[in-house]
Amino acid sequence: MPMLEQRAKLFAAIRQFFQQRQVLEVDTPLLASAGVTDVHLENLITELSGDTIASASQLYLQTSPEYAMKRLLAAYPRCIYQLGKVFRNDEQGRLHNPEFTLLEWYRVGFDDQQLMLEVDDLLQSCAGLPAARRVSYQQAFIEVLGVDPLTAEGIAQLRQRLLADARYSGWINAASDADTLLQVAMAEWVEPVIAQQQPVAIYHFPASQASLARLDQDDPRVARRFEFFYRGVELANGFYELTDAAEQAQRFAADNQARQARGLATKKIDERLLASLRAGLPDCAGVALGVDRLLMLISKAEHIAEVLPFAIDRA
Repeated sequence: MPMLEQRAKLFAAIRQFFQQRQVLEVDTPLLASAGVTDVHLENLITELSGDTIASASQLYLQTSPEYAMKRLLAAYPRCIYQLGKVFRNDEQGRLHNPEFTLLEWYRVGFDDQQLMLEVDDLLQSCAGLPAARRVSYQQAFIEVLGVDPLTAEGIAQLRQRLLADARYSGWINAASDADTLLQVAMAEWVEPVIAQQQPVAIYHFPASQASLARLDQDDPRVARRFEFFYRGVELANGFYELTDAAEQAQRFAADNQARQARGLATKKIDERLLASLRAGLPDCAGVALGVDRLLMLISKAEHIAEVLPFAIDRA
C-alpha cells in the first residue's frame, strides 16, 4: 500500500478509536509566547513582524501541544485529544525529523496505570501491535543490567560499567549527575533489548525525571510517568499529571538552573500554563505518541523519512 494511503488509514483509525470513546478532538496553536524549559528539548523560534503583538514578537513553535491542551482542560474539563504537527530543534536521524506528527491525549479521571492500558488498546487496535507488558523502571534495569537504578550503590555500579565501555569512558568521568548515567544506560542498553518481542510500558521513572508528572505518594523516589517502547523505538511518553502550580513553577526554575549549569540559554517560563494550574487542572493523565514512529513499525520502514511525505531535506 502506498505510504500516503497507510498514513491516511492510520489517522482515520486513531480518530475512530477516540470517537468510540467520546474523546473530543481539539486543535491548539503551533505558535506560542513561551517554549519549554526541559534541558533535553529545544524550540524552533520565529519572529512576528509588525507591531500587532509588539510584546510577543518572538514566538516559539511548539514541541508538543501539552501546555495549550492543559489550558483547555482547566477551562473545559473533559477528555480531549489532538493529532497534528509539532517541531523540535533537535538531532536529525533515523528516528528524528524536526517536524513530525504527534498524537496527544488527556483522560480526565484516569491515572497513569489506566492510561497505560488505553495506550496498549490503541496500539493493538490501530496498529496491530502485540499486547504490551508493563515493567517498572527499576525492574527493567535489574532485568537487563542487574543494577538497581534507585539506589546509590546501583548508580555506582552503573558508573563503573559505563567506564569499562570505551565508547563512554572519556566523558563518564566528567558526568557527575546520576540522571546522565541513567539516561545513557536506558538509551544504549535497556531500550534496544527490553521490547523486542512485544511492546513494553516502563513506568515509575526516577523522581528526578518526573518532568510534568506527579510523584508517587507511596514511594517518593519515583514519578507517575511511563514510556512505551517497541523494537528499540520509544513510542509514547505519559504522565499522571502534576496539578500543583507551585511545584510546577519550582520545576521550571530547576530546569533553567540545569540549563545554566550546562551552558544552555535559559527559557521564558509559560506563565499562562501556571495560571491555568492555579485556576484548577482536573485530575487527569496524559500521553504523547509519535505517529510517524508508529507508522515506521507498521510498515517496517528503517528511516523516518520513508513514512513522511517530505522529510526535512526535501521540505
